[in-house]
Amino acid sequence: MIRLFPERGGWLEVICGPMFSGKSEELIRRLRRAEIAGQRALIVKPRIDDRYDIGHVVSHAGAKMRAVAVTRPEDIPGLAEAYDVIGIDEVQFFTPPIVIVIDALVERGTRVVASGLDQDFRGLPFGSMPELLCRAELVDKLQAVCHRCAGPATMTQRLVDGRPAPADGATIVVGALDSYEARCRACHELAEPASATG
Repeated sequence: MIRLFPERGGWLEVICGPMFSGKSEELIRRLRRAEIAGQRALIVKPRIDDRYDIGHVVSHAGAKMRAVAVTRPEDIPGLAEAYDVIGIDEVQFFTPPIVIVIDALVERGTRVVASGLDQDFRGLPFGSMPELLCRAELVDKLQAVCHRCAGPATMTQRLVDGRPAPADGATIVVGALDSYEARCRACHELAEPASATG
């Protein structure tokens, strides 16, 4: 596969996939390479993602890079002023204005690398990710290993007390191995809505 990057101006790269597929690790790798090339790089992340360290992006495998936690997408352009490359981790957690913010960054010549879940635990498109996938110059969809059958996993299984979460549960519940597994399509399950079992 040949990849061509724009010679001038900004562009958007999206790294997506299920949990445990290495998205944050790939984001960190790309921004570290940018720094090695002499570019100024910054990672921002949603304040809601406090699983490991609020001041860093930390992959499940332990890779780590300093990050700024923000509450609103509108806070990002001011932070990004002095940087050539902006990484945005867990982009699906941001409100819809994230699309406009990313477009504005790209228009002013910034390389933006956004990573996040493309599907929620139900297997539905997650947040602004579908819009970002359409607008991106480069897209990488990563796979994890299915926790059930060890096949290629493209979905995220939410667990409640070790059982599949009900389909009518909250879309955003921040967690890691205690609450989620990577699953292939065949092994992914949804429990009946809680309202149907009561």
